[in-house]
Amino acid sequence: MTRIDVSHAGSLPRTPQLIAANAARSLADDGLTLERPPEFERLLAAAVADLVRRQRDLGITIIGDGEYGKTMSSALDYGAWWSYVFQRVAGLEVTGEDIFTQAPQRSAPGDIRLTSFPDRRDWVRFADAYLDPEHPLLDSTPATAFPATTGDLRYIGQDALATDIANLRAGLDAAGADQGFLTALSPGSASRIANRHYATDEEHIWAWAEVLREEYRAIVDAGLIVQIDDPSLAENWDQINPEPSIEDYLAFTRIRIDALNHAIRGLPEEQVRLHICWGSWHGPHTTDVPFRDIVELVLEANAGTYSFEAANARHEHEWRIWEDVELPAGKRIAPGVVGHATNVVEHPELVADRIERFARLVGPERVVASTDCGLGGRIHPSIAAAKLEALGQGARLAQQRLGASTAIV
Repeated sequence: MTRIDVSHAGSLPRTPQLIAANAARSLADDGLTLERPPEFERLLAAAVADLVRRQRDLGITIIGDGEYGKTMSSALDYGAWWSYVFQRVAGLEVTGEDIFTQAPQRSAPGDIRLTSFPDRRDWVRFADAYLDPEHPLLDSTPATAFPATTGDLRYIGQDALATDIANLRAGLDAAGADQGFLTALSPGSASRIANRHYATDEEHIWAWAEVLREEYRAIVDAGLIVQIDDPSLAENWDQINPEPSIEDYLAFTRIRIDALNHAIRGLPEEQVRLHICWGSWHGPHTTDVPFRDIVELVLEANAGTYSFEAANARHEHEWRIWEDVELPAGKRIAPGVVGHATNVVEHPELVADRIERFARLVGPERVVASTDCGLGGRIHPSIAAAKLEALGQGARLAQQRLGASTAIV
């Protein structure tokens, strides 16, 4: 007897009060650390409790904290999913280098290196659209500056992490919900900043793996699921110019899988969820790497659930790869069946159709209905709520169609 679980990819729109409170917080002298006054902590706890209750009411069964503990200082700031970690790790320094404006680093065949944003292949092809001053495709200002690694990396975010855990656990208990998750950055994505300390990029990635393991383990030890966000696995493809061979790209990416597996070694797989995406910004995405080309490598990550985009117009067709790719025993997938890149709210019947495609290939009990990526910073709060409502309704409808007998709460 089974049910279709329902979740989302992490970030949800903050309340106006929380955004204002984040914007009012002061940066410390290092340019990275944000003060956490008691009144902010009380506001944060109340906001998470309310969000958990609203998710439960909408039919979400694996509930997150919306990444509310990760600083988002405007309604358009969706960079908190990764910039939060800069406030929790020592060995970083704001040096003035900016990954958005630094000189492009062109790669040579077999010698892959990541380029800066203006030289990304999707940006180059649609430069007139990306740089249009009237209607820019990207309009987001990160809450904190991008640092460089200038010393030994060391985790110092214990208090902030403990607050995130406590707030989510309290919200789950108050709502009578039993499954929750927190997001955390992957070693591969965290290492995409300037390295001015470690001898090699590989050493830099492994240092991040050691540091972030503390965060993963604390979340799991609290009885929660850790969702490890690693868009680098797919997104890096567009950030390599000229386009590499798929063989070279897989070799370049394998170290990121190896480092991740090192960081999650010994953790219960059923409490580890890996989220990949293709960057998820509002752009054409014509240079995304096909999921089929990387899926086998992604499945080598020792996670229990794999979350990926499957609702947007560039990747919805890729559900068919599961006709040929065997999902390892005991694993689950969390495909996006509701998108973040459009204000159109998906009809529940369409959501159910999307769920059924996957359920009939891998089994209903192995599907978690989810969103493509985070909705926070990308979708108006009222539209995001409507999308989550359609997600819950669609999952219930799919469950009825598939004959599952345990009702979603």
